[in-house]
Amino acid sequence: MRLDFIRPLYERRGPYASAYLGAFTEADREARWRAVRDRLGDADPATVEALRERAARPAAGLAMFATHGDVVLVEELAEPPATELAVWAPLPHVTPMLMRRGENVPHLRVIVDHAGAELTAFGGGSPRTSTVQAESWPLQKTAQGGWSQRRYERAVEETWEKNAALVAEEIDEQVRRLGTELVIVAGEPRSRSMLCDHLGTKAADRVVMVEHGSRSEHGGFERDVERALDEWLDGRRAELLDRHREASGPVGLGRVFHALREGRVHAVLSPGELPEPVWIGEGGTQLATDPEELRRWGVEDPVQDRADSALARAAAMTDAELWFTDQVPDVAAVIRY
Repeated sequence: MRLDFIRPLYERRGPYASAYLGAFTEADREARWRAVRDRLGDADPATVEALRERAARPAAGLAMFATHGDVVLVEELAEPPATELAVWAPLPHVTPMLMRRGENVPHLRVIVDHAGAELTAFGGGSPRTSTVQAESWPLQKTAQGGWSQRRYERAVEETWEKNAALVAEEIDEQVRRLGTELVIVAGEPRSRSMLCDHLGTKAADRVVMVEHGSRSEHGGFERDVERALDEWLDGRRAELLDRHREASGPVGLGRVFHALREGRVHAVLSPGELPEPVWIGEGGTQLATDPEELRRWGVEDPVQDRADSALARAAAMTDAELWFTDQVPDVAAVIRY
């Protein structure tokens, strides 16, 4: 997954309070909050109070990260965490959130027909839906016959073609602007075919056709979309694993840290949570298994934090991806060059 959305956490100096909480009820609110406050230990009162105020808002579950009296990032969870957690540490403890969130594929959902299309973009914030509506007449062929039948049918086909071209133009623009990885297309079969004829190469290479769904009735479209996303993710994960193995990429914290410091990592492959302590500095790529190694890099006072927290920060700040997989026994990296 890309980690752009957590980058604001590292633009603020820590330490950070990280909390994973289920919904509070009136009956247990005070007792549960006291337990959270106790687990945060030396956290400053302003930061604890900021978390308390945010936790009071209704949600099935929350992942919250706060520092210096401000809640910097909140992610609502679809269900409460199995175990509530509150941590005060130099870096935000983001791994549980990332593992629950799963890989977030920037993609475009398109339902097209002869009149235009409905487009919904996912990635870089909340989903955004727009409509491309172009020529509205003539759209339907008739069976009336007569001398003008062929001319009328040609006009209908030209209208369909113009509308498909306008939809394709909008898709090309959104793919270029949003860094879309996948364009999932449903709708009227002839319109889908015309649309693909007009797409630019970059968008066309990302198209996956699905069978269900129309603009008036989405039907099984959502199930088709989830299947397409799962297949893309499986393929992407397999591709990264193959690249790592073919290039004999770095394995183990020390070697992966070294590659991250040099900005050579395209993707980090992690088996899951990595609670072992490592050494970090204030900079995003200041991380090592040995404090003396950091001192040689100019860090005067290295401090300890979790390995997975340090990895997430370094990946986010070097524009590297982070993927969780049980196909690696230890943390590994896919190298850019």
